[in-house]
Amino acid sequence: MTRKFFGTDGIRGRANSPALTPELAMKAGMAAGRIFTRGDHRHRVVIGKDTRLSGYMIESALVAGFTSVGMDVFQFGPLPTPAVAMLTRSLRADLGVMISASHNQFEDNGVKFFGPDGQKLSDECEASIEALMMNGLQEGLAEPRAIGRAKRIDDAQARYIEFAKQTFPKHLRLDGRRIVIDCAHGAAYKVAPAVLWELGADIVEIGVSPNGFNINQECGSTAPDAMMHKVREMRADFGIALDGDADRVVMADENGQIIDGDQILALIARSWTKAGTLRGGGVVGTVMSNAGLERYLTGMNLKLARAPVGDRYVLEMMHKGDFNVGGEQSGHIILNDFTTTGDGLIAALQVLAVIAGENRKASEAAHLFEPLPQLLHNVRFRGRHPLEEPRVTERIRAAEARLNGSGRLLVRKSGTEPVIRIMAESDDIALVQEVVRDVASAIEDVAN
Repeated sequence: MTRKFFGTDGIRGRANSPALTPELAMKAGMAAGRIFTRGDHRHRVVIGKDTRLSGYMIESALVAGFTSVGMDVFQFGPLPTPAVAMLTRSLRADLGVMISASHNQFEDNGVKFFGPDGQKLSDECEASIEALMMNGLQEGLAEPRAIGRAKRIDDAQARYIEFAKQTFPKHLRLDGRRIVIDCAHGAAYKVAPAVLWELGADIVEIGVSPNGFNINQECGSTAPDAMMHKVREMRADFGIALDGDADRVVMADENGQIIDGDQILALIARSWTKAGTLRGGGVVGTVMSNAGLERYLTGMNLKLARAPVGDRYVLEMMHKGDFNVGGEQSGHIILNDFTTTGDGLIAALQVLAVIAGENRKASEAAHLFEPLPQLLHNVRFRGRHPLEEPRVTERIRAAEARLNGSGRLLVRKSGTEPVIRIMAESDDIALVQEVVRDVASAIEDVAN
């Protein structure tokens, strides 16, 4: 299905460029509002955002669009994406919206929609929104008396804080544990430290001074060195790094060693299996999940179901197979006993629950398998899609032949930015490096 505005995670692009203008945001609000205006009740939409400067502009445009078709708008201000999904259901809203470009730099922004069930919209629903955006907004405007109202909701953060705390076992506390929390100067800069402190932790905060420009800048889950360094500097017991909209997380043990999404999935699978609460006979990962995770789960008679990259595809497979644990190596962890989308803070609390419950160090509890050597490399491109070039596809086939079944090669276009992502893994690290270098060189030759 070819789509003009929506990518793999809503509408996303450089703010104030043709990919994401105020006019486009207003049209998206008008179109989505029309589709989700069903019945005679007073319809409402909730809107959250991260801390990007352009969020104010896009929010105002969306509000204009929604109110013009008769929807009332509840504005939350900075709030994590999973909090918006949760509050969409809690407040019985007809639609939820998150303004964010997740882990991207401040120049980018995006619009994610959630249905009344707190789930991301289907491809078919997004296609319907696009169709109206391109042709159909002349109709459906509200009469003057029926124009929607907009208001700020002051207690949204407090609601999410209490929700997050309820996911942590009631008989456990974090007293005596020093935890570094890096909020990437993003949407969770207030709520995440508050949750950890109220559960008893001694917290060290970084990435909690947003200025509109510094979101994800050398901090957060995509740049965890700052968190890792702070863990070692402060002799902390644990580190948590969220991304800009807090739906993604990576962690660190007391030595500052990374605990990625694959290790998080392994730990939660083991814990929930012991508790008898794991469903589906395993977990859902993606084609990027390390083979070491698959081997570990197989040793526990559990399976790893692999979905395409993207949390929406992980969630789809979870629903189909009745799994309650899924996620990505990058740190999108979906625990649908609690949430309808990835939630970095909730995932971190589940890991902390295991560490606190077993009274062990993170280094002992959270490194459960030895990952296969895996190398990831990104190549930016302009213009023509490099993977459509015959000489690139030929080089990829040759690289796969070199692996000869002893490893995996995955080459794909990012769904959120003009980047080709290359991943290779094998027990032979030298071969992995050669394969990635060879494929990257071929793509770079045609990329610019």
